[in-house]
Amino acid sequence: MVSAVTQFAAFSDKVKHYTRSVMKSGNSRHLSSLPILLALLLVLPGCAWLPGGKKADDKAATQSTADGAAALGETPANPSFDIRVEVDDDELKALVERHNELQRYRAVPDLDESEFARVMAVAESDVRDLLGTEGYFNPRIELRREAQPGTRPVVVIAITPGEPTTVRKVSIEFEGDIAQTGDAQAVQQRGNIVDHWGLDEGRRFTQSRWSSAKTGALRELVERRYPRGRISYSVADVDAPEAKANLGVRLDSGSPFFLGPATVRGAKRYPPELAERLSWLKPGDVYDQKKLVDAQQRLAGSGYYDSAYISIDPQGDPNAAPVTYSVREAKRHKVQLGVGYSTDGGPRVTLEHRDNQALGTSWRADTKLNFDRKTPLLQTEWTSLPRASGWRNAALARYMRQDDGALVTTSQTLRLGMNKTEEKYDRSVYLQYDHANVTGSGSRAVPSALLGDGAAVSLNYGWTGRYFNTLPVPTAGYGLSGEVGAGVTAAGPRKPFTRLNGRWLGIFPVGSGGSSLVLRTEAGALLAAKQARLPSTYMFRTGGDTTVRGYGYRKIGIDFGDDLIGPGRYMAVGSVEWQRPILQERFPGLLQHTLFVDVGSVANSIGDLRPNWGVGTGVRLITPVGPMALDVAYGLQSKAFRLHMTVGFVF
Repeated sequence: MVSAVTQFAAFSDKVKHYTRSVMKSGNSRHLSSLPILLALLLVLPGCAWLPGGKKADDKAATQSTADGAAALGETPANPSFDIRVEVDDDELKALVERHNELQRYRAVPDLDESEFARVMAVAESDVRDLLGTEGYFNPRIELRREAQPGTRPVVVIAITPGEPTTVRKVSIEFEGDIAQTGDAQAVQQRGNIVDHWGLDEGRRFTQSRWSSAKTGALRELVERRYPRGRISYSVADVDAPEAKANLGVRLDSGSPFFLGPATVRGAKRYPPELAERLSWLKPGDVYDQKKLVDAQQRLAGSGYYDSAYISIDPQGDPNAAPVTYSVREAKRHKVQLGVGYSTDGGPRVTLEHRDNQALGTSWRADTKLNFDRKTPLLQTEWTSLPRASGWRNAALARYMRQDDGALVTTSQTLRLGMNKTEEKYDRSVYLQYDHANVTGSGSRAVPSALLGDGAAVSLNYGWTGRYFNTLPVPTAGYGLSGEVGAGVTAAGPRKPFTRLNGRWLGIFPVGSGGSSLVLRTEAGALLAAKQARLPSTYMFRTGGDTTVRGYGYRKIGIDFGDDLIGPGRYMAVGSVEWQRPILQERFPGLLQHTLFVDVGSVANSIGDLRPNWGVGTGVRLITPVGPMALDVAYGLQSKAFRLHMTVGFVF
């Protein structure tokens, strides 16, 4: 006699498979009978109270244990039978072995023949469903039981999967605002969803790929403009005999969302409007999830906040969705000790202190002490909170000593001005005083006036634009910067001057293998009378890790003989570098090989510029803080090899 628990299990299986078939077919006509089945499902467990109920309880407990083991993919301690899957495809074999319905019953010790026959029938349907998830909708499945005297029975599942189903046609439709608007960005977003669809015609159909494609399309819809977006309709129409599938999906965008008034939670030490100004988000901006994440990271990296979370109310007014900033403020003081090494300067120890409310004001003071063999430095920089326009007041004082081997330059800088940082570019306007004192190393006498011993006052404007695809490890894009200053010398006869400096860097992908071409150029000019005593900090020297490799730090300049290199009034630098990924199978996206050619020159007149070439090769280790570069370069004019090491991407 079939036990009550077996009846219940059989009925449960029927409900499960019936529901599965309904959902697969997408036929709503069958859904009307589900309430009846569910009601019966709730009633049947009472069969355990019928005569023989204790046996049913014991068996149910065993069944529960077996279900738990099966869910974990475990083999019961004393299985009542073994399972052997016969199929040529290893992935299908592993799938059926782990997830077939028979695994649930291996721990049941007293299955009679009728129960076993029912279980075999259910298992056959289950295997067919499993194969369907991998795109095999017309398989041949044979289940048989093999038994030898004195051994456990073996259930053999023999599978001929047939042809895998491929996508024949894809139909992606839109409704809501995205289907009606003529807004260029919305039209582009619609095109991106279609272009980035993850299950194109001709590809093999599987349930996971189908789900992933729909998820990806929905994600691209809700990430920008339409946070209420949803999938209003989807269907996978499978022609099993032909092994083809027609896919259809309709995306409902709803209304576009625009940022509205902001509320800042957690603001205590700093004014609430600080978070809004540092985020660069403004009322009326279109909703963009990426910009919200970037704003969070910007706040967390500002030094004023340890963490930040920005969200909108999706149930609010789409035309002015309320924005909530949840922030955790940073401590007023921060002390940081850093160590580093460069081939130009050797070992380095840096001590930094930050006070976000210097002397009890709203200004921030960043003080830095750098212990470096060649460029020791003491600097303090004060900045105000940004105004509504984004501009900050700023003041800087710096003392620096540069030891080039033959020359020692001691300089002092005072600066007053304003700066503004935005998403793509930075701007600054400042008044600056510079004084430089140049001496020879030891007791060496040098023509200091020619080498940059002087002082000057100047008014300067600087601009930097960054248009890279991603930071801190860009793979495409460009950056450019320029600076112009005008002033008068403050040592010796008063002479006017103009200083110009510009640089550009571009990264261009080459082919489809991840290779790229990196081009870099920099030029500077100091226009003044020959008699003007300009400080060396206004003049130019080049060479080293980040300029012309194959030469020592600042070793390209005006050659005064006897290993004496001084600054010049004109400078030009260029570089061509080819980067390609290496060892991708073992370390995907981690290592690059590079070949490069650098060239640079410094002179006191444009006609005297002579190229200094450097050629070399190196490797790049891609890290979260940027690339770590190790290069070996040969200077054609210096006739020497040099090792160069840098960390991070800076423009």
